[in-house]
Amino acid sequence: MTTYKIKSHAKINLSLKVLGKLKSGLHKIETLVTFLSLHDEIEIKKNTKNKHEINFYGNFSNSINKNNTVSKLLFLLDKSKYLNDQKFNINIKKNIPQKSGMGGGSMNASAIFNFFIKKKLINLNKRKIFDISSSIGSDVKMGIIQKNFFLNSSDKFKFYRKKLKLFLVLLKPNFGCSTKLIYRGIRSYSKPTKLNERSSFQNISNIKNLNNDLENSAFKKYPILKKMKFNMQKLKNNLFIRMTGSGSTLVAYFKSKKDAQNALKILKKKYKNYWCILSKTI
Repeated sequence: MTTYKIKSHAKINLSLKVLGKLKSGLHKIETLVTFLSLHDEIEIKKNTKNKHEINFYGNFSNSINKNNTVSKLLFLLDKSKYLNDQKFNINIKKNIPQKSGMGGGSMNASAIFNFFIKKKLINLNKRKIFDISSSIGSDVKMGIIQKNFFLNSSDKFKFYRKKLKLFLVLLKPNFGCSTKLIYRGIRSYSKPTKLNERSSFQNISNIKNLNNDLENSAFKKYPILKKMKFNMQKLKNNLFIRMTGSGSTLVAYFKSKKDAQNALKILKKKYKNYWCILSKTI
């Protein structure tokens, strides 16, 4: 049987505003999202058994619960017979750290979901695809789209074709942030951003003036993150420094690959025991 290899790209929140709390208990947000060259590696192959087999390996595969985003996806598809009783072996090499704010697990589920759709192993309309995605996790639908986009206060997407062409240095301490815990620390809410064609996703100067509302909560819980950001702001020629998602990864943005490489050397020397890599937007 054929083994298919696909990539599950990391997502980055260029900005994130928390606008309020929904009746469901989740928070209403708006966010600018892009995707990185950094990715998990997934192999998919049909099997002849009566169950799916999911295997995680790699540097960030420890402590992944058996009840994860991929198993939830397969359970929901099997429950509704969308896979017609087909079973798969799925091996996932984890290159994206857990609890890093880059949606690693959610992007795994969306990459596999997209694979099933593109290979016509399932046939669903967009509404059903989004319904299933939302049942797995709030970030999964972002990976289904896999385009630069702005998610507004009405939970609608505005897409951008133009690539940002930015180089990023990602720095993550040796701990992760609990999304629930960080959101729980929000004490006030922001007003929606009024975006127009002149102040859009494609304008870096406008993105620089935005922020991540979750930073204050994360910095209060983990003061080391605030200190890391302070030190990263000293990096030469950085456009801006911002936490992605609920953390704990902080991101330094650059126009030049050379500037990013220089920053990488400085941060690796200063934070020897932290995860630190160079990536770029795609």
